[in-house]
Formats: sequence, structure tokens, C-alpha cells
Amino acid sequence: MKRISILLSLTAFVILLLPQVSLAQQVFNENQGVWHGQVVEVLGDEVRVIPGTDTEHSFQTITAEVLDGPKEGETITIENDYLELKAGDKFYFLHNEYIDGTEDYGIINVDRKGSLLFLVGVFVFAVILFGGWQGVRSLLALAGSFFAIFYILMPGILGGLNPVLISVLVASVILFAAIFFTHGFNKESAVAYGGTMIAVFLTSLFAIFSVHLTDLSGFASEASTYLNFNTRGTLDFTALLLGAMIIGVLGVLDDIAVTQAAVVTELFNSNSALTRTDVYRKALRVGREHVGALVNTLVLAYAGASLPLLLHFYTASSSLSMSINTELFATEIVRAIVGSIGLILAVPIVTLLAVLYLKDYKPKHGHSHSHGHSHG
Repeated sequence: MKRISILLSLTAFVILLLPQVSLAQQVFNENQGVWHGQVVEVLGDEVRVIPGTDTEHSFQTITAEVLDGPKEGETITIENDYLELKAGDKFYFLHNEYIDGTEDYGIINVDRKGSLLFLVGVFVFAVILFGGWQGVRSLLALAGSFFAIFYILMPGILGGLNPVLISVLVASVILFAAIFFTHGFNKESAVAYGGTMIAVFLTSLFAIFSVHLTDLSGFASEASTYLNFNTRGTLDFTALLLGAMIIGVLGVLDDIAVTQAAVVTELFNSNSALTRTDVYRKALRVGREHVGALVNTLVLAYAGASLPLLLHFYTASSSLSMSINTELFATEIVRAIVGSIGLILAVPIVTLLAVLYLKDYKPKHGHSHSHGHSHG
């Protein structure tokens, strides 16, 4: 019995020691890190079968110049199984150097900064060319939205604030910038902002109900899992999912709110004999058509973003009912439904406020913010 006890103790000691031995074999020096490189030449390019699967994948052997870090200026050889590259392409790679002197490199990403900056430039040029000064204001509002997300929303969530509450707060800031900076500080904008905030509040309540009804945890993607580890489990991922739904619906709410306020103003100014009830009924008809188009747009946008996911479930051996039941699929369904409900709520609310407060309002300029929607 004593011998068995000693054997168990030795086994436990070895198990505890193994991770330490493994770590000791993988001690890195100061060269370890992520660095920037550029392909000099592709030495080999072949297709291999990924071990354990029947899937083929491109595999390259390349030489590259190191553009920064301790080995800047040196030429290295890398085996690339990440993404097919050609001479001149820039990329980021991971460099590990071990205590026994061995080292390895692994490509982890392509350098897309130049391409992204070009596309951003095209976008800014198109917006200003088409929208003029109003386009400039819309870009400033967009910049304000990003500022609110990066410097209020994310630090607030990571700082321990409730994701739902901070998301509603940031939503109010984003909508203020989007509506007032783009469309001016006027009565129409005030009505659109007030109606949209009421819709955001009601949509948030419906989102809370929907997420808890479907028992969504917020761990629908790998990013959530990694974030949970990085924050040591301190975040409420269900609340984080709710916050993401609130932020995600703001753009279409802004669209429909501003349009409804402009439609009501135009109806009042086109025929002074119209009563508030008449205007409300006519504007609501326009809103119904607008909602129909935007709901379709919203659902298609989610479907397009989730196309690889849809294809994965389409080719999977599980049934459709089983696929829909997964958290990944259910999250997207709930997200689309919550956004659509938000749109539906916004139309009667904003239209009612506009009818009450815009009857004798005379805009100082044309309604260039009516988005050009034509409704028969």
C-alpha cells in the first residue's frame, strides 16, 4: 500500500512538473514578437492535404526582407500556409526564438493599410462630391460616432460599467452627432432625435426580453471566448450582446426618423388645410413603405455578413432545426428581429411627435436629408 502511495505521489509530481519543463524549453529571447516583412521571392508553391482531413490548402516557401524589429534588413525564409502571397506583398509575421537556439516564423496577417486608406479616400471623396457641405457634416458626425465607440463605449465596458447602460448612453451621443451635425440644429432634428431615443429605449427593453427568452449567453463567436480570457471573466457577455444590438440598429433608426420628420413637414407645407390626423395617416403610409424596404435591407445585411456561417450550416449533416437552435445562428436571428422591431417602433413614434410639433414649422432650406425615397 505504501508503494502505491509513493507511486501516486511521483506521478502527481511529474504531472505538475511537465508544464514547467515545457515552458523552460520555450523560453524566448528579446527577438520574440510580431514584425513586419515584405516578400522578396516565392521559392516554392504547392498544394498539400491538411493532415487529418481531405481538405487541400496552398503552401508556399518564400524569402522575405524584415522591415522592422531586431532583424530589420535581414532576409529570412518562411513557410507560408496562411494566405497565398506574391513578390512585393507586405505582411506581419510571428518570430519565436527558443532557448536552445532554434527559431521559427509564422505569417499571421497581410498588410492591408495602404488598400484600406485608398478605399477610405474614395469614400470621403464620393461623399463630399455628392453631398457637398452636408456630406462634410455627415463625415464629421461619423468621426464623432467612432470617437464615442472607441473612447467612451469600449473603455466604459472594460472599466466595469454595465454594457447595456453604457451602450444606451453612447447611442444617445452617436444619434445626437448623426442627426444634428448632419441635418442641422433645427426643430425637425430635435423631433427626429427625441423620437429615435424613445425607440432606442423601447428596442432595448425588447432586446433584453428576446435575449433572455432565448437564453443567449453572448458566446456565439471565438472573439467572445478570447475576450473572456483576456478580461479574466470579468465581463457580462449577455449584457455585451445586448449592447451590440443597440449600437447596431442606430444607423437605420437615424435614417427613418429624419425621413419621417421631413415627410411630415413637407405634407404640412404642401397643403395647409390638412389636419394633424390627415398628415399622420399619410406620413405613416410613407413610413410603412420605408420600413418594408429597410427591414429587407437589415435582414439581407445580416445574412450577407453571415454567409460563411449559412454555408457551413447548409453543408452540415445536422438538420435545419438543429442548426437554427445553435447559439451562433440564433444570435443572428434575434439580432435581425430586434433591429426590425426597432424600425417598426420608430415610425409611429417619430411621426406622432412630428405631427404634434412641426405643424407650422418652415425649414430654412430644402429637405436634402429626406434620402430621396420615392413613395407612390
